[in-house]
Amino acid sequence: MVGTFWALVPPIIAIGLALITKEVYLSLFLGVIFGALFYTNFSPVAAATSIFETMTANVDLMIIIFLVMLGMMVALMNAAGGSAAYGRWAAKHIKSRAGASLATMALGVLIFVDDYFNCLTVGSVMRPVTDKHRISREKLAYIIDATAAPVCIIAPVSSWAAAVTSSLEGTGADIDGFSMFIQAIPYNLYALLTLLMVVMVCATKLDFGTMRRAEEEYLAAAADDAGEQETENPKGKVADLVLPVAVLILGCVSGLLYTGGFFTPDHANYLNFITGFSDCSASLGLVLGAFVALVFTFVYYMCRRVITFKGFTDCLPQGFKAMVPAILILTLAWTLKGFVDNLGATEFIKTILTTENVNTLGMIIPAILFLLAIGISFATGTSWGTMAILLPIVVALPFVELGNATLLVISISACMAGAVCGDHCSPISDTTIMSSAGAECEHIKHVNTQMPYAMLVAGVSFVGYILCGVLQAALGAWTAVVVLPVCAVALVAILLLIRATQKKKA
Repeated sequence: MVGTFWALVPPIIAIGLALITKEVYLSLFLGVIFGALFYTNFSPVAAATSIFETMTANVDLMIIIFLVMLGMMVALMNAAGGSAAYGRWAAKHIKSRAGASLATMALGVLIFVDDYFNCLTVGSVMRPVTDKHRISREKLAYIIDATAAPVCIIAPVSSWAAAVTSSLEGTGADIDGFSMFIQAIPYNLYALLTLLMVVMVCATKLDFGTMRRAEEEYLAAAADDAGEQETENPKGKVADLVLPVAVLILGCVSGLLYTGGFFTPDHANYLNFITGFSDCSASLGLVLGAFVALVFTFVYYMCRRVITFKGFTDCLPQGFKAMVPAILILTLAWTLKGFVDNLGATEFIKTILTTENVNTLGMIIPAILFLLAIGISFATGTSWGTMAILLPIVVALPFVELGNATLLVISISACMAGAVCGDHCSPISDTTIMSSAGAECEHIKHVNTQMPYAMLVAGVSFVGYILCGVLQAALGAWTAVVVLPVCAVALVAILLLIRATQKKKA
């Protein structure tokens, strides 16, 4: 089964069961079991052993520690009254549901250095605001997810830029990975159109598909619960949320730069912001930043006397418990990805994406790569893994030899866009799991409500990549200047048509 289509069967089983049964934990566990059985030629004892060995090898303990500390900080901010105070302040200054949605998006765009950090921080800060304006947790999770990976993949200074650069430069080809990343940004249609989609959905209050039903149900439930009042800490102030979050952001950015050698005098990246991010260890940097923020929060709240020492210690296990569902899903998803790697998914993809096939497909190769990246990312739940598989193969294809450097850039961007799209839709994606955790939304509900939005943008992007392949020979480097506006207009027109149809039916 190694190096064949069977390598993708375990995640397909897990995803299919999750979407059908709505039981994420059991579905992922069954996917892991099938992966173990395939990998060990159906030996029960060897399969049981391989599950724990693969889990140990693939679980990122640093990210789990980061999650736990973030959960603790959220529990502390709630207990100190900072979240409630920020919610009251926002209710006075943000007057509408559209304003609350756009403010959430703006914060997501600002926190572009890492998608994990983005998902959890934006959720913690904006949840009180969106709750005040009766925006469903599903809608909040979508806005968070749509401004996490899509923003990071077009931000030159981010952990994602570092991952793409390393994937490109590790191919052995004579190319500048960072320069290629910059050139690919205008062609990253899915990421750019997703941000446009969020603006349109928030500004026009347009919801459709399963998201519309979720919003209607939440509004009805919020109206029934309007009379209930939660117990709040009267000492809480807006600064009790803003200062810990500001220290968290500064700490995480500094931690990322520290692990990249930015602050080390004898390091090659000393005081070099770009290369400091390129060589950083994202998980370690985030843990260092979260630890500094947690210590600061303890000292600050003790000095402010908004919480007792016992109250502080009580919040620590509460924060841990709040993150247990996300940690469990992530652990199973990482283990499943480990078996996908062990079963040789990369070798299977190489049998599909050959030079002969590229020559046959010709101008539609960017669109084909986009779909292929979506499929791999959706099945494996990892955009970074998808890019690590596809980008070296794409760089090795004879685009440059044929004198078509523009098509190489477009193809690279199509892989990146497809990887983000598949990751956006996959129930086993770590970013999707983090977005659900940040919004405190039931995970499978987030997946179901986000899917129609992501598929609409993917459809427009697919047509855009067909146009790129057809027009690049004539337009060269100006291809994006023509194709991107055309796709943007098409997406806006479709959304306005959906809105007009909904008003007509109403």
